[in-house]
Amino acid sequence: MSYTSLNYHVVFSTKSRKPLLTPDILKRACHYMGGIIRQLNGKMLVGNGQPDHVHLAAVIPPTIQLADLVGKVKSNTTGWIHRTFPALRDFRRQDGYAAVTMSPSVLKQVEHYIRSQQQHHKTTTFKEELIALLEEHGIEYDAKYLWA
Repeated sequence: MSYTSLNYHVVFSTKSRKPLLTPDILKRACHYMGGIIRQLNGKMLVGNGQPDHVHLAAVIPPTIQLADLVGKVKSNTTGWIHRTFPALRDFRRQDGYAAVTMSPSVLKQVEHYIRSQQQHHKTTTFKEELIALLEEHGIEYDAKYLWA
């Protein structure tokens, strides 16, 4: 028997950071993403974001790689958006994502942070937020790829 605690904070954006996720679409898309994660035997703790990006806190099983889970979430949600909102047929997700692991001791803090996205972004841009996340976790990055 294996025992794991694979807790992730995942962030990804819309293609070219287009602000296409209205509050209603974002709420429904996060609910849909939670269903995809459950189908993969994971658990979404919380999902939220802004019109141009999404944050997810999730626990994933050891039977699926993070890249595979994120790829399925992004592609299936994009297809769902195309079917559900015909005016958004051009909706796309940016290639790539950012993900960091979370200790169980900070899960509630990260969940609160994700739930508070609307308040947080009154004073912080997505670019500032993403760079801070990467730097806080010691992730090296090339800025030219963050906004491509």
